[in-house]
Amino acid sequence: MKVTLLGIGMGNGSLTGEAQAALREADVLLGARRVLDSIPGFCGERVATYAPGEILSFLQSHPGCRRAVVAYSGDTGFYSGARQLLPLLEEHGIPAEVLPGISTVQALAARLGIPWQEFCLVSAHGVDTDVLAPLLNHPSVFYLTGGKWTPGAICGEFCRAGLGDTLVTVASNLSYPEEEVVTATAKEIAHRPFPSLSALLARRQKPSFRREFGSFGIPDSAFLRGEVPMTKAEVRAVILSKLRLSPHSVAYDVGAGTGSVSVEMAFAAHWGRIYAIEENPAALELIAANRERFGAYNLEMVPGRAPGSLKPLPPPDAVFVGGSKGELQGILEAVLEKNPRCRVAISAVTLETLAQGTTLLTRLGLSGAEWVQIGVSRAKPLGSSHLLMAQNPIFLLAAGGEEPSW
Repeated sequence: MKVTLLGIGMGNGSLTGEAQAALREADVLLGARRVLDSIPGFCGERVATYAPGEILSFLQSHPGCRRAVVAYSGDTGFYSGARQLLPLLEEHGIPAEVLPGISTVQALAARLGIPWQEFCLVSAHGVDTDVLAPLLNHPSVFYLTGGKWTPGAICGEFCRAGLGDTLVTVASNLSYPEEEVVTATAKEIAHRPFPSLSALLARRQKPSFRREFGSFGIPDSAFLRGEVPMTKAEVRAVILSKLRLSPHSVAYDVGAGTGSVSVEMAFAAHWGRIYAIEENPAALELIAANRERFGAYNLEMVPGRAPGSLKPLPPPDAVFVGGSKGELQGILEAVLEKNPRCRVAISAVTLETLAQGTTLLTRLGLSGAEWVQIGVSRAKPLGSSHLLMAQNPIFLLAAGGEEPSW
């Protein structure tokens, strides 16, 4: 028995020559009903199934079949069921060949007359995924839509992040008489209906994650600060090192102030989400301004006072408490209720906060506690000399989280 896995392309006359030759020689054609309906000229047996296990069972129960073709929409290498079937066939000693088809991303790029080799490719079809993160990390992102993530829902997410000016192209029914290709801004697309199985190309117009270098400790002068106290660059660098953020982390900055720590957290967790919790209206304005200034669009502001304002937020991987307003115990309890393995870092400028934090880390069972005192002095010109000017000392407490593997 010879088994061929082939992509039918767009489904309306877009079969490759190899695919047509394979179909002419096949005894049986297997695939999803929608895919089978796109191949009207096949005269052999048709079996409507796309589950790998069911396909394997059919092939094993029909040893007399000379050649079987399993058809998939688009291309066999682009979010295709062929990925699950191939190792199953190999495991059971059934040889198979794979024939590619024209994928949706190729067809759409051709319609637009642009190359696609630098697109970030995302399937949001029937899965719960973060559709914003790819756009923040790549200037052009191609999405397969469907289920929860319709074109309108994806564009709504862009708009909520402040990226409503993103240039969006939505393509539906490619290769069919009712084909439609629409290009507009995300703001204009957000409320338009489209068929659920559409393709979307997003081209970001604003720069994201704007900074001059990759290390922690952005110069203080780069931030807008007004009259709100700001965590200094040297202290921010140590805070970020103690938080141990990964690129995909979800993290809180409680008592975010100007948002300087929040912005650096957003850079570190550039595929994740950062939530800046702050109750001061003037500080919230500064956070919004610094968010825009640095293109930290994965940073969300949460107005209000912790721990109450933490309730609707997703479980965090890490939390920095820079200002607790006397609610440190309630904040830590709320955080650990969401994720007992959360990494916690606390800054303290008074001995009382240091003592309370030390007691709470022990009482709440956070492992691997660290205590660090940071004393920063900066030199200032004084005549022909330079005089060191000491900043207020700060204590950092850090504990919890996943144990490092090294």
